[in-house]
Amino acid sequence: MTSHTRLTVSFPTGGFFGAGSWHRVLDAARLADQAGVDTLRLPDHVVMGERSDRYSWGAFPYPVDVPWIDPLTAIAAMAAVTERVRFCTSILIAPLRPAPLLAKMAATIDVLSAGRIELGVGTGWQREEFEAAGIDFAQRGQLLTDTIGACRALWSPGAASFASPSFNFDRIWCEPKPVQPGGIPVFFSGTLTERNIRRIVTLGDGWLPIMDATTDDVARGAVLLRERWADAGRDPSALRIHVRLPVLKDGLGRADVGRTVEGARPLIEMGITDLQLASVPYVSSPDGLEQFFAEVGKARRQLRAVSG
Repeated sequence: MTSHTRLTVSFPTGGFFGAGSWHRVLDAARLADQAGVDTLRLPDHVVMGERSDRYSWGAFPYPVDVPWIDPLTAIAAMAAVTERVRFCTSILIAPLRPAPLLAKMAATIDVLSAGRIELGVGTGWQREEFEAAGIDFAQRGQLLTDTIGACRALWSPGAASFASPSFNFDRIWCEPKPVQPGGIPVFFSGTLTERNIRRIVTLGDGWLPIMDATTDDVARGAVLLRERWADAGRDPSALRIHVRLPVLKDGLGRADVGRTVEGARPLIEMGITDLQLASVPYVSSPDGLEQFFAEVGKARRQLRAVSG
């Protein structure tokens, strides 16, 4: 594993943790920290409507009444019981949060965690979440761009000014500022439409490919984004690309952490910087967390030893 390749683990807090086990979210953070995991990723839904059939990537994997904890609140709690592991929303439906509030919350977590938060953001897919918040679902793309643009302004040194179709302010202070140089890393999810490419090039630190993206899709997208970053005067080597690892199984047909991580070599050679291990195929309840993270830690050490 090269020095810039990160191993991340995603947790579907909705449905995995629940009544009587929410405190074990903190156990997951401690175990990830001890295992050497680079980043823990948390998903986001503010509310759920009944039309889960509108989900575009197959059958929605959870009942509509499954609980979803707020990822920013959870990250703040998890950061308080860990020392080195980083945290990333994956993905945060940023247009549902007013930009000044999102900027303040994220900066506060960044300061208190000593710079260990990242934001994976997107537009979301569920109309009901926007309607419940009184937000025009059709404007979610513009809102995403304007929200992160406003956050970037508010995270910059000194007084902030910003003008857009969604947010306008002049010489206001949002303190404290993030401690991470350049502000909090932001990764945009989705397909590489021209609008999304512009977001990644002008406002982002990297790309979260859409869930059904193939390896070829990611490879082509990586080349395109590096070219566009270079054209914009940004260092292409600083671009971060997150990819979910395909699940590989052992001889008995069980999802195997070691084989899955070992299968990441072609992605590393492609220049993928953040390898995502989805926890669901490997662990079915909080009782399996300790064994799961032991396997993750072992696989990470073996891959690093082989890849350098």
